[in-house]
Amino acid sequence: MAKRIVVDPITRIEGHLRIEAEIENGKIVDAYSAGTMVRGIEIILKGRDPRDAWAFTERVCGVCTTVHALASCRTVENALDIKIPPNAELVRNLMFSAQQMQDHVIHFYHLHALDWVDVVSALKADPKETSRIAQSISNWAKSSPKYFSDLQKRLTNFVNSGQLGIFANGYWGHPAYKLPPEINLIGVAHYLEALEWQKEVIKIHTILGGKNPHPNYLVGGAPISINIDEANALNMERLNIIHKQLKDAKEFINQVYIPDILAVAPYYLEWSKIGGGLKNYLAYGDLPTNGYNDVSSFKLPRGIILDRNLNEVIDVDGTDEEQIKEYIAHSWYEYEDGSSGPKHPWHGETKLNYTGPKPPYEYLDVKNKYSWLKTPRWKDKPMEVGPLARMLVSYAKGVPEVKGLIDTVLGKLNAPASVLFSTLGRTAARAIEAAVVADWALEFYNQLISNIKNGDTRMANMEKWDPETWPKEAKGVGMTEAPRGALAHWISIKDKKIDNYQLVVPTTWNGSPRDANGNRSAFEESLIGTPVADPEQPLEILRTIHSFDPCLACSVHLYDEKGTYVHRVETF
Repeated sequence: MAKRIVVDPITRIEGHLRIEAEIENGKIVDAYSAGTMVRGIEIILKGRDPRDAWAFTERVCGVCTTVHALASCRTVENALDIKIPPNAELVRNLMFSAQQMQDHVIHFYHLHALDWVDVVSALKADPKETSRIAQSISNWAKSSPKYFSDLQKRLTNFVNSGQLGIFANGYWGHPAYKLPPEINLIGVAHYLEALEWQKEVIKIHTILGGKNPHPNYLVGGAPISINIDEANALNMERLNIIHKQLKDAKEFINQVYIPDILAVAPYYLEWSKIGGGLKNYLAYGDLPTNGYNDVSSFKLPRGIILDRNLNEVIDVDGTDEEQIKEYIAHSWYEYEDGSSGPKHPWHGETKLNYTGPKPPYEYLDVKNKYSWLKTPRWKDKPMEVGPLARMLVSYAKGVPEVKGLIDTVLGKLNAPASVLFSTLGRTAARAIEAAVVADWALEFYNQLISNIKNGDTRMANMEKWDPETWPKEAKGVGMTEAPRGALAHWISIKDKKIDNYQLVVPTTWNGSPRDANGNRSAFEESLIGTPVADPEQPLEILRTIHSFDPCLACSVHLYDEKGTYVHRVETF
């Protein structure tokens, strides 16, 4: 008989995600993914000025601090047919790139590495051997025996005091940990170094967007002027800071992140056959080089891969109402027509209808509704989104930088391309993308400098800023790629105000409950067949779910269980 276990919350980041898994003979035979807070950002947007939507949607999350603003600006620009200047596109690309690099490093070291790295085992490491290994895989400066010895002493003091601080509550000593103590010590060292590095690279957002988190955006362009001699504009001093941060980011990714992935992976190659889950992948793409309307110019291409067929990439169109739709068959919502959907986001509704058990409860009522996440589908097919989807679409489309790096990594691991369809492949894809984006970010910077030198300082198109120039009704879609995957906003504008606004976010795609046809989404499907050595310490479940980097903040938002009014924030 299957034993059901509950991991709640499973996230190491914003939002509450609950996983219930049924285990039989040491393997997961069924799984259920539930968002346990209700989402409602769409409700507060109705009736507001569309030009202000970015500021509200951006605050859905404090982690992806820019992508919702980008998607929101694009959806309004799409609805009103606004084209932004090249410099504004470059600024958006730089902010996008900084977000991707920072987020991928944070994910590996602070949200996922401890699923593979045994912190307490690092106490047994030989600092000299640790130094030798570190220097054999990288030219990173911080790799002397004394450096690792000093770090080990600090870690020993943590453990002896009984206060592991940021390393508390881990499953240290679990039999699924396989790294030698020396590589564990390298992992701990770089965990701490990444904490310092990540706060530097994000200064790019502060310069280009005025602050971080939640940098400023502008429908029609970028909210910063270019004047190399003006103290309060984008001047040479600030451009030089951006340049330094981009170069430092490239060095950290290439000298720390990538070598660590290659050092850890060989000890966990069995995970190249675990956690694959769905066989369908969706990427909206981003990083335009000839305007957002020219999809063919995207550095990260748009497309869909079905049944892991890398020989064909299918087009995706967010304006086609027959493609992307959402079900609520197992979600705590209701539609006015009484159906469970599916509905295209332009016709989407956010009407709360909690019918689940009253907390505290042992298990979810998984035969009925069991999540606050809706269930999106592309032509009725479940999709995985995220770095793996982006890298697979890029690989299939023959993007030279992506294909070259993936082939190099696979060569070093002596592994076929099929290993990408796994928990390990999902983790490696993030590192590969970070390295590719680091190179592209420098290209965007150089192009911006070239434009400035040629006298082009345009940053915004304000021709349609006046609502009196708008049509009585308009609708649009804005797509981007959050670090966690495909993100899109849909807007309907009527009488100069937002009539309807819907977000379909990455963790909604990946973490949603079953659809009306009983098909699992990515999280649930990825857990089937996963071995679990100790149900009381389900480290294996953490590994696969964390490989998606789940973040529920933009999928769900806080209400009380009765759905009553809690608090109002006065703004705008």
